[in-house]
Amino acid sequence: MGDADPFRLDGNVALVTGAGRGIGAATALALAERGADVGLVARTEPELSEVAERIRSRGRRAAILVEDLGALDDMRPVVDTLVTELGTLDVLVNNAGGAAPAPFTQTTGAQLDEALHFNVTMAFELVKAALPHLLRSDDASVVNVSSNMGHLVQRGLLVYGVAKAALSHMTRLLAADLAPRIRVNAVAPAVVDTTGVRSALTGELRERIVAATPLGRLAAPEDVARAIAWLGSSASSYVTGQVIDLDGGAHAPTFPRDIPDVGPA
Repeated sequence: MGDADPFRLDGNVALVTGAGRGIGAATALALAERGADVGLVARTEPELSEVAERIRSRGRRAAILVEDLGALDDMRPVVDTLVTELGTLDVLVNNAGGAAPAPFTQTTGAQLDEALHFNVTMAFELVKAALPHLLRSDDASVVNVSSNMGHLVQRGLLVYGVAKAALSHMTRLLAADLAPRIRVNAVAPAVVDTTGVRSALTGELRERIVAATPLGRLAAPEDVARAIAWLGSSASSYVTGQVIDLDGGAHAPTFPRDIPDVGPA
């Protein structure tokens, strides 16, 4: 296997969506720290520019593209623009996604359609657009950011859970379709302590989530980023079609949803 560190990504190029903050920003930095050049996609230019500068301060190249991926029908210009600037593509990280919680009675089919587009179809189209470039790589990898709610059950999370379950299973099916040339895996974190989550958690709610987590804390964005960097490296060269839970040991939902029963009082 040679003397090269399999956890390093020297000479590789990664593309990360939703890279302006949270898990996406942490992932971009983790990949750069391991030697990769990184293409960054998100909707907000100031955040992307800040992440790009932090990557460049680590001696790596960064290219940014300000784009609302959810509004695009064709992802090829996104991928091609960043590949033109950085030269190749070895690792694709589909991080952009999500859906707001809501009781079933306040949920619409349009919201479900939108979540499936944003979490599943968008990732599908990015993989299709990236395929010609990834096939030229000696060690290509796709990593999707799913959620442990893709296989757990909790009130108020139907739209989010269905979308993430679809993304997780698409990961397994893509791994079969693209083997052996391209590995496809996913990470499935529980509640991650991003800026957005932190602002939404009251002291009591946060305490309840922490108490329900065996490791006694929320996941940090860096916890997720390190797992993604491993899946993008040759250290995981025999891993494909896997959805890796990053849940702090919790095998039940940790985010409480105090939603009343459906029906008359």
